[in-house]
Amino acid sequence: MSVESIIAKIEQNKEIYIEFLRKLIQSDSVNPPGNEKNVALAIKDFLKDVHIKTDIFPFGDNRANLIAYLNENFKGKNLLYNGHMDVVPPGSETDWKYPPFSALVKRNKFMYGRGTSDMKSGLAAMVIALKVLKELNFDLTGNLILNAVADEETGGKFGTGWCIDNPLKPIKFNFAVIGESTGLSPLPKAILVGEKGHLIIKIRTNGISGHSSMPAMSKNAIYMMSEIIENLDKVDEYIPKSKPPIKLDKLKKLLAVTFPSKDVFDNILNEQSELESLLQSLISYSKALTMIKGGIKENVIPDSCEAVLDVRLLPGQQVEPIIEALKKLIRDDLGYLVKDDSTSPSQKVFVEIEIVTASEGSYWENWEESEELNEFYELVEKLYEKKPFYFLLPASADAHYMRNDGYCPQTILFGPGKGRTAHAIDENIEILDFIRAIKVYAIFAYKFLSKK
Repeated sequence: MSVESIIAKIEQNKEIYIEFLRKLIQSDSVNPPGNEKNVALAIKDFLKDVHIKTDIFPFGDNRANLIAYLNENFKGKNLLYNGHMDVVPPGSETDWKYPPFSALVKRNKFMYGRGTSDMKSGLAAMVIALKVLKELNFDLTGNLILNAVADEETGGKFGTGWCIDNPLKPIKFNFAVIGESTGLSPLPKAILVGEKGHLIIKIRTNGISGHSSMPAMSKNAIYMMSEIIENLDKVDEYIPKSKPPIKLDKLKKLLAVTFPSKDVFDNILNEQSELESLLQSLISYSKALTMIKGGIKENVIPDSCEAVLDVRLLPGQQVEPIIEALKKLIRDDLGYLVKDDSTSPSQKVFVEIEIVTASEGSYWENWEESEELNEFYELVEKLYEKKPFYFLLPASADAHYMRNDGYCPQTILFGPGKGRTAHAIDENIEILDFIRAIKVYAIFAYKFLSKK
């Protein structure tokens, strides 16, 4: 009866919940600079009429983290729902079909806007689930804690990282869900038990400027960078080999459960190069040069050039060996001085390496033994009317803050939205997906917190 009352409550208030999501989309929280406090205040306002204890922790210029509690008893089971409030910039608004902060609803089926998929729909669904449980006033033995965080799009140090080290530190959690979008269309929903690490490296070459009519008298920093780029694959030889947390054969088996038969899966896998690329990305580290700039004028030999290297690490793979491998390439193979962080080089020609952001991957080692996770799976299957599948995230999220230091290893990612639309022009969410996610979060929390 309790599960039916949760579903009835959500169905009765769908329009209110859709409007709440629209309000979050319309609240400016583009990072940089952040402005997450705008979203935090909207959440607090939404929860105030049911007297949910909500703490806002401001920092910086109009930035904040938020924690809300179903009750003030932390002695039973504690369940953590985590979602980030910041979104990436929309880019050129003229490229969007609809204004990126309009939260326009089309045909009562889709909502368009920056953050719909990544990840204000997941965050809103978690907030609503908390409110539904409070309104229905169940007699629960445990507690649901909502953590709405800042800074995820720029590393999470001041968001999830700060919250775990500060207000959440005394609380022992038995399970955690991060509401990132886990739709991998055309596949059904994924339940993610691991994520890759993310390392962004800025490489600067420092040459000697001069007149372009006498190039031999200068040292062209763009040519220096070109040498590095041409030889970049040699870095792989110097990096210690790392084993993937889940081998390729097993990844295929996890994915195959969503298909009518293994033969159908094998045929589609052979035809879909994108699917094969996704699987390969989960068993190896990757690197991609994503930005480059250099030069100040058409007739000046450039004395500086800058490039950004985006590296994705396997769970367990360390950052330092990557940096050392890059230094070895530049120093030993190409013969350039690598600037030490603590000293200024005496030579005019050198290369500088800067770590812009670094987060290691993470993985829940014992996920297959979890009863609670199996119950979560069955609930998703029932509400979405399709078998979900366990998988890994080829990108990175905030789960490493919870898993890697033993704070709450039993952390999963699951949420409404399709990963393909995240950060994209015309980002959108299917409203049915959003409503289903509310039901998943609310019913799972009810069942989880009802058990002693």
